[in-house]
Amino acid sequence: MSNIEILAHRGCWGNEEEKNTLNAFKKAFELGFGVETDLRDICGKIVISHDMPKGNEISFEDLLIEMNGRNLPLALNIKADGLAKEIHRILEKYNHTNYFTFDMSIPEMIIQNKLGLNFFTGKSDIINFPIMFNESKGIWLDSFYSDWFEEKEIKEILAQDKKVCIVSPELHKREYKSVWQKYRNINGIMLCTDFPLEAKEFFNV
Repeated sequence: MSNIEILAHRGCWGNEEEKNTLNAFKKAFELGFGVETDLRDICGKIVISHDMPKGNEISFEDLLIEMNGRNLPLALNIKADGLAKEIHRILEKYNHTNYFTFDMSIPEMIIQNKLGLNFFTGKSDIINFPIMFNESKGIWLDSFYSDWFEEKEIKEILAQDKKVCIVSPELHKREYKSVWQKYRNINGIMLCTDFPLEAKEFFNV
């Protein structure tokens, strides 16, 4: 059995319209998956939205209420500045400790670090040197144009006492199963995927 944590990208969904909906998150949580999702703000409230919010989105609190105390992993893609204090307050309110933030701006990253939030920095085929690596809890390991990293690169990060969350290639419209094969023998990693059920079977978790 593989020691890998699977994160359902924007929940467990069957079509594009279901992404980042309460039903998609509910299904993921019921199946024991953590999720990756997007945080923005509108009218003083933090909401779940990949694009600019319109006001009818579910709130970040709605998501945590749906988790119902299950401390499953949350990968929080920060889409706007100025959210750190409110994110911190909401996470503490619901006593949720199994999370990390990522993809925020550098000023926002500095603020999150000062507040003690768990943040991941990024490394990819366009970002060679992760910003604030030493202060981060881990690496969001991405591959925008090519499957550039191998088992060696992943293990080097893990050896520095950092966590690793790998962005599965299908998120960038590329073939993924042959790439998944590279991760079979690596323990202690996370995989963010559009196909969590398939990944669960593939990695036997």
